[in-house]
Amino acid sequence: MVTLRGVPLTSPQERREALRAVFEEARGCTRCPQLAQTRTQVVFGAGNANADLMFVGEAPGRDEDEQGLPFVGRSGKLLNTLLEEIGLRREDVFIANTLKCRPPGNRDPQPAEIDNCQDYLGRQVALIEPIVICTLGNFSTKLLRGDPTGITKLHGQEQELTIGERTVRLYPLFHPAAALYTPSNVEVLRADFARIPELLAAGAPPQPAPAAEPEPAVPEPEVAAPEADAEPDWAGRDDDSQLGLF
Repeated sequence: MVTLRGVPLTSPQERREALRAVFEEARGCTRCPQLAQTRTQVVFGAGNANADLMFVGEAPGRDEDEQGLPFVGRSGKLLNTLLEEIGLRREDVFIANTLKCRPPGNRDPQPAEIDNCQDYLGRQVALIEPIVICTLGNFSTKLLRGDPTGITKLHGQEQELTIGERTVRLYPLFHPAAALYTPSNVEVLRADFARIPELLAAGAPPQPAPAAEPEPAVPEPEVAAPEADAEPDWAGRDDDSQLGLF
């Protein structure tokens, strides 16, 4: 059961607002000092906060860093085309990356950076509750599988995998950017995409048993109720222009 400040989240709207809170936390993140200094802005992710299908790429590029949205360059256009070919739109899915900040010069993510950032991705998965997660390329595939096997061997092969408290159908795919560099891989990516509706139709895999509820705490003596806390700084803001929540 996903909770916020100990309170169970049951409705899509509650989980959506919790996702917004994680976004506010992430965009002030300084866990990776170099990335915090060189980024224009954090690229948290965008799309449907209650999506059945989630994509996880590598890291933001120049266009993403400027606009604050994932996959908005050439690879994003290819992703949009592939989604349309299977009857979906960006508004139907959620798109995120392994790193939320652009590495300088578009270099590869470093292990420490991936480790620092994976908590945000884990909370995104927990709140969105996808059925299928498509990993795009090596970095996200290796991270979520916890295994060094490369994407060339794994693409198009789904598996059931538990990420935190959520079991999903993990489906590794070539990264659209890599496919653009090797045109023959575009058709491989297209063929793998064609199986996504079948995976979604299969529904969510069996979920892990919920953790045992903790013993109830001994009630403390009643005290006068304090005045209501001020709303958190993310409450009431319209950040949908960047976060892209639908």
